Amino acid sequence: MAFPKHLLEGYRAFTSQRLPTEQTRYRELSERGQSPAVMVIGCCDSRVSPEVIFDAGPGELFVVRNVANLVPVYQPDGGAHGVSAALEYAVNVLRIKHIVVLGHAQCGGIRAFIDNIEPLSPGDFIGRWMQMFIKPGEVVEQRERESMQDFTIRIEKAAIFRSLENLMTFPFVRALVEEGGLGLHGAYFGVAEGSLLVLDRAAKEFRSVRDQVRK
Repeated sequence: MAFPKHLLEGYRAFTSQRLPTEQTRYRELSERGQSPAVMVIGCCDSRVSPEVIFDAGPGELFVVRNVANLVPVYQPDGGAHGVSAALEYAVNVLRIKHIVVLGHAQCGGIRAFIDNIEPLSPGDFIGRWMQMFIKPGEVVEQRERESMQDFTIRIEKAAIFRSLENLMTFPFVRALVEEGGLGLHGAYFGVAEGSLLVLDRAAKEFRSVRDQVRK
């Protein structure tokens, strides 16, 4: 199969429109290396691009994306851990100042976890990956009189809380957070509306940023 045509067309548009205005920036990044202040841990959903949502230029964000924007617990067991490796590099090498866990509405990984539908059962890759979301013995179920939509949104946001909790199991993350050198943040993106909610850690609630942006 040939290389996707629309990607080639997109690259041509990039080289003729965006690249000329950012060529100097790309050269600087090539010579000096990257030094982003923010790491974003997001979902691999094609509708939720951190660079687009935050209107970020080249070199501004260090992005890791996976199914349901999950962070595993610290587990130095000799295995290959992609998210943990990226986190270690971002914190210890790039010296980032902020980590943002970016969740979103209509998350397929969360819905698969809720529905437990075939072939996304616990024996497959996504099923096993999503099991990382819950602690041993923990039960995740729909509450009485809770609609499926509200249940799904609650669990999508709960995944952000769990990832933030798991981040603190990494010694190098915890040490910097406690010293005040690293900030952990949660955010939730509404795909249909383009809305963004940011976690208020003190209140443990997600709040819209639209009013704050207007101010």
